[in-house]
Amino acid sequence: MTGFAQRLHATACEYRQADHPVDPLFVNRWSPRAFEAKAMPEGDLYTVLEAARWAPSAYNIQPWRFIYAMRDDAHWNVFLGLLDPFNASWAKNASALVFLVSDTLTPAHGASPAQPSRTHSFDAGAAWAQLALQATTMGYQAHAMAGIHFDEIRQRLAVPGNYRVEIAIAIGRQTDPRDLPPALQEREMPSPRLPLEEIAFSERFARDPDNADSMPLDDSVQGDQ
Repeated sequence: MTGFAQRLHATACEYRQADHPVDPLFVNRWSPRAFEAKAMPEGDLYTVLEAARWAPSAYNIQPWRFIYAMRDDAHWNVFLGLLDPFNASWAKNASALVFLVSDTLTPAHGASPAQPSRTHSFDAGAAWAQLALQATTMGYQAHAMAGIHFDEIRQRLAVPGNYRVEIAIAIGRQTDPRDLPPALQEREMPSPRLPLEEIAFSERFARDPDNADSMPLDDSVQGDQ
Protein backbone atom coordinates (compact mmCIF):
# COMPACT_ATOMS: atom_id res chain seq x y z
CA MET A 1 0.00 0.00 0.00
CA THR A 2 1.32 3.44 -0.90
CA GLY A 3 2.11 6.11 1.66
CA PHE A 4 -0.80 8.11 0.28
CA ALA A 5 -3.17 5.22 0.87
CA GLN A 6 -1.81 4.66 4.37
CA ARG A 7 -2.45 8.29 5.29
CA LEU A 8 -6.02 8.13 4.04
CA HIS A 9 -6.64 4.91 5.92
CA ALA A 10 -5.24 6.09 9.25
CA THR A 11 -8.79 6.23 10.61
CA ALA A 12 -9.24 2.51 9.96
CA CYS A 13 -6.20 1.65 12.07
CA GLU A 14 -7.44 4.02 14.77
CA TYR A 15 -10.87 2.40 15.10
CA ARG A 16 -10.11 -1.20 14.18
CA GLN A 17 -7.76 -3.84 15.48
CA ALA A 18 -7.62 -7.46 14.35
CA ASP A 19 -7.74 -10.09 17.10
CA HIS A 20 -5.59 -12.45 15.03
CA PRO A 21 -2.80 -11.80 12.51
CA VAL A 22 -4.21 -10.72 9.14
CA ASP A 23 -2.89 -8.59 6.32
CA PRO A 24 -3.61 -4.90 7.09
CA LEU A 25 -5.48 -4.72 3.78
CA PHE A 26 -8.52 -6.40 5.32
CA VAL A 27 -8.70 -3.98 8.23
CA ASN A 28 -7.99 -0.91 6.11
CA ARG A 29 -10.82 -1.60 3.68
CA TRP A 30 -13.94 0.29 4.68
CA SER A 31 -16.79 2.22 3.11
CA PRO A 32 -16.41 5.99 3.45
CA ARG A 33 -18.80 8.50 1.90
CA ALA A 34 -16.39 11.43 1.58
CA PHE A 35 -14.86 11.20 -1.90
CA GLU A 36 -12.76 13.62 -3.92
CA ALA A 37 -14.91 14.96 -6.74
CA LYS A 38 -12.30 14.05 -9.35
CA ALA A 39 -12.09 11.69 -12.29
CA MET A 40 -10.04 8.50 -12.09
CA PRO A 41 -8.01 7.09 -14.97
CA GLU A 42 -10.04 4.57 -16.93
CA GLY A 43 -7.16 2.13 -16.58
CA ASP A 44 -7.50 2.24 -12.79
CA LEU A 45 -11.16 1.27 -13.04
CA TYR A 46 -10.25 -1.57 -15.39
CA THR A 47 -7.70 -2.82 -12.87
CA VAL A 48 -10.33 -2.82 -10.12
CA LEU A 49 -12.76 -4.70 -12.36
CA GLU A 50 -10.01 -7.10 -13.44
CA ALA A 51 -9.55 -8.13 -9.81
CA ALA A 52 -13.28 -8.82 -9.60
CA ARG A 53 -13.07 -10.89 -12.79
CA TRP A 54 -10.80 -13.38 -11.03
CA ALA A 55 -13.23 -14.13 -8.21
CA PRO A 56 -14.20 -17.77 -7.59
CA SER A 57 -17.65 -19.04 -8.52
CA ALA A 58 -19.54 -22.33 -8.46
CA TYR A 59 -18.59 -24.41 -11.51
CA ASN A 60 -16.70 -21.33 -12.74
CA ILE A 61 -19.97 -19.93 -14.08
CA GLN A 62 -18.90 -16.33 -13.32
CA PRO A 63 -22.44 -14.93 -13.03
CA TRP A 64 -21.37 -11.35 -12.27
CA ARG A 65 -21.71 -8.49 -14.73
CA PHE A 66 -20.67 -4.87 -14.15
CA ILE A 67 -22.27 -1.80 -15.74
CA TYR A 68 -20.29 1.35 -15.05
CA ALA A 69 -20.04 5.08 -15.62
CA MET A 70 -17.07 7.40 -15.07
CA ARG A 71 -17.84 10.80 -13.58
CA ASP A 72 -17.03 12.60 -16.84
CA ASP A 73 -19.24 10.31 -18.94
CA ALA A 74 -22.32 11.71 -20.67
CA HIS A 75 -24.49 9.17 -18.82
CA TRP A 76 -23.07 9.94 -15.34
CA ASN A 77 -26.21 11.77 -14.22
CA VAL A 78 -28.36 8.88 -15.41
CA PHE A 79 -26.42 6.50 -13.16
CA LEU A 80 -26.58 8.96 -10.28
CA GLY A 81 -30.34 9.18 -10.66
CA LEU A 82 -30.62 5.43 -10.18
CA LEU A 83 -29.48 5.80 -6.55
CA ASP A 84 -31.88 6.77 -3.80
CA PRO A 85 -31.63 10.45 -2.82
CA PHE A 86 -29.58 9.76 0.32
CA ASN A 87 -26.91 7.81 -1.53
CA ALA A 88 -26.91 10.20 -4.46
CA SER A 89 -26.21 13.10 -2.08
CA TRP A 90 -22.68 11.81 -1.38
CA ALA A 91 -21.99 9.40 -4.25
CA LYS A 92 -22.16 12.34 -6.67
CA ASN A 93 -18.52 13.01 -5.72
CA ALA A 94 -17.31 9.49 -6.56
CA SER A 95 -15.01 8.87 -9.51
CA ALA A 96 -17.00 5.91 -10.84
CA LEU A 97 -20.37 4.29 -10.28
CA VAL A 98 -20.80 0.58 -10.94
CA PHE A 99 -23.93 -1.56 -10.88
CA LEU A 100 -23.37 -5.23 -10.11
CA VAL A 101 -25.88 -7.73 -11.50
CA SER A 102 -25.80 -11.53 -11.44
CA ASP A 103 -27.15 -14.22 -13.74
CA THR A 104 -29.79 -16.23 -11.87
CA LEU A 105 -29.48 -19.19 -14.26
CA THR A 106 -26.77 -21.75 -14.78
CA PRO A 107 -26.00 -22.12 -18.50
CA ALA A 108 -27.50 -24.95 -20.51
CA HIS A 109 -25.08 -27.86 -20.81
CA GLY A 110 -25.55 -30.54 -23.43
CA ALA A 111 -29.10 -31.84 -23.18
CA SER A 112 -29.61 -30.12 -19.82
CA PRO A 113 -31.47 -26.81 -20.04
CA ALA A 114 -30.54 -23.73 -18.04
CA GLN A 115 -31.39 -24.16 -14.37
CA PRO A 116 -31.92 -21.70 -11.50
CA SER A 117 -28.64 -20.96 -9.75
CA ARG A 118 -28.47 -21.19 -5.97
CA THR A 119 -25.15 -19.35 -5.74
CA HIS A 120 -25.37 -16.40 -8.14
CA SER A 121 -25.63 -13.77 -5.40
CA PHE A 122 -22.98 -15.49 -3.29
CA ASP A 123 -20.62 -15.58 -6.27
CA ALA A 124 -21.34 -11.94 -7.10
CA GLY A 125 -20.49 -11.08 -3.50
CA ALA A 126 -17.09 -12.70 -3.95
CA ALA A 127 -16.49 -10.52 -7.00
CA TRP A 128 -17.52 -7.41 -5.06
CA ALA A 129 -15.10 -8.28 -2.25
CA GLN A 130 -12.18 -8.64 -4.65
CA LEU A 131 -13.11 -5.36 -6.34
CA ALA A 132 -13.18 -3.55 -3.01
CA LEU A 133 -9.87 -4.97 -1.84
CA GLN A 134 -8.15 -4.13 -5.12
CA ALA A 135 -9.45 -0.58 -4.89
CA THR A 136 -8.00 -0.30 -1.39
CA THR A 137 -4.55 -1.43 -2.53
CA MET A 138 -4.60 1.39 -5.11
CA GLY A 139 -5.49 4.14 -2.65
CA TYR A 140 -9.18 4.17 -3.59
CA GLN A 141 -12.18 3.07 -1.58
CA ALA A 142 -15.34 1.33 -2.77
CA HIS A 143 -18.70 1.75 -1.06
CA ALA A 144 -21.48 -0.72 -1.89
CA MET A 145 -25.09 0.45 -1.76
CA ALA A 146 -28.43 -1.35 -1.67
CA GLY A 147 -30.35 1.93 -1.55
CA ILE A 148 -31.02 2.00 -5.29
CA HIS A 149 -33.98 2.01 -7.67
CA PHE A 150 -33.95 -1.65 -8.67
CA ASP A 151 -36.78 -1.63 -11.23
CA GLU A 152 -35.56 1.55 -12.87
CA ILE A 153 -32.02 0.18 -13.10
CA ARG A 154 -33.33 -2.88 -14.91
CA GLN A 155 -35.23 -0.71 -17.37
CA ARG A 156 -32.74 2.11 -17.96
CA LEU A 157 -29.67 -0.14 -18.20
CA ALA A 158 -31.38 -2.88 -20.26
CA VAL A 159 -30.68 -5.61 -17.70
CA PRO A 160 -31.99 -8.97 -19.03
CA GLY A 161 -34.80 -10.63 -17.10
CA ASN A 162 -32.66 -13.54 -15.91
CA TYR A 163 -30.23 -11.16 -14.17
CA ARG A 164 -30.72 -9.90 -10.62
CA VAL A 165 -29.72 -6.36 -9.76
CA GLU A 166 -27.52 -6.75 -6.68
CA ILE A 167 -25.89 -3.48 -5.61
CA ALA A 168 -24.40 -0.20 -6.73
CA ILE A 169 -20.77 0.62 -5.98
CA ALA A 170 -19.21 4.08 -5.64
CA ILE A 171 -15.44 4.19 -6.17
CA GLY A 172 -13.16 7.12 -5.43
CA ARG A 173 -10.38 8.54 -3.33
CA GLN A 174 -11.27 9.26 0.26
CA THR A 175 -11.15 12.90 1.29
CA ASP A 176 -11.76 15.09 4.34
CA PRO A 177 -15.07 14.16 6.01
CA ARG A 178 -15.69 17.85 6.63
CA ASP A 179 -16.76 17.99 2.99
CA LEU A 180 -19.85 15.99 3.98
CA PRO A 181 -23.06 17.39 5.49
CA PRO A 182 -22.83 17.58 9.31
CA ALA A 183 -25.09 14.56 9.86
CA LEU A 184 -22.86 12.38 7.68
CA GLN A 185 -19.64 13.70 9.20
CA GLU A 186 -20.59 12.06 12.49
CA ARG A 187 -20.97 8.68 10.75
CA GLU A 188 -17.75 8.86 8.74
CA MET A 189 -15.67 6.29 10.56
CA PRO A 190 -14.88 2.61 9.99
CA SER A 191 -17.39 0.24 11.54
CA PRO A 192 -16.33 -2.45 14.04
CA ARG A 193 -16.77 -6.20 13.62
CA LEU A 194 -18.18 -8.87 15.90
CA PRO A 195 -15.61 -10.89 17.85
CA LEU A 196 -14.53 -14.10 16.13
CA GLU A 197 -16.07 -16.24 18.86
CA GLU A 198 -19.50 -14.82 17.99
CA ILE A 199 -19.32 -15.83 14.34
CA ALA A 200 -17.17 -18.99 14.19
CA PHE A 201 -18.12 -22.16 16.06
CA SER A 202 -16.49 -25.54 16.50
CA GLU A 203 -18.68 -28.62 15.94
CA ARG A 204 -22.09 -26.91 15.68
CA PHE A 205 -23.89 -23.58 15.63
CA ALA A 206 -23.71 -21.93 19.05
CA ARG A 207 -26.71 -20.25 20.57
CA ASP A 208 -26.80 -16.47 20.37
CA PRO A 209 -27.85 -15.32 23.86
CA ASP A 210 -29.46 -12.22 22.35
CA ASN A 211 -31.53 -14.20 19.85
CA ALA A 212 -33.65 -17.02 21.20
CA ASP A 213 -34.60 -18.03 17.67
CA SER A 214 -31.01 -18.63 16.55
CA MET A 215 -31.21 -22.30 17.52
CA PRO A 216 -34.20 -24.62 18.05
CA LEU A 217 -35.12 -25.33 21.66
CA ASP A 218 -34.41 -29.03 21.80
CA ASP A 219 -33.48 -31.23 24.76
CA SER A 220 -30.48 -32.48 22.84
CA VAL A 221 -28.86 -29.05 22.87
CA GLN A 222 -29.56 -27.99 26.45
CA GLY A 223 -26.84 -27.52 29.05
CA ASP A 224 -23.40 -26.04 28.59
CA GLN A 225 -22.84 -24.75 25.07
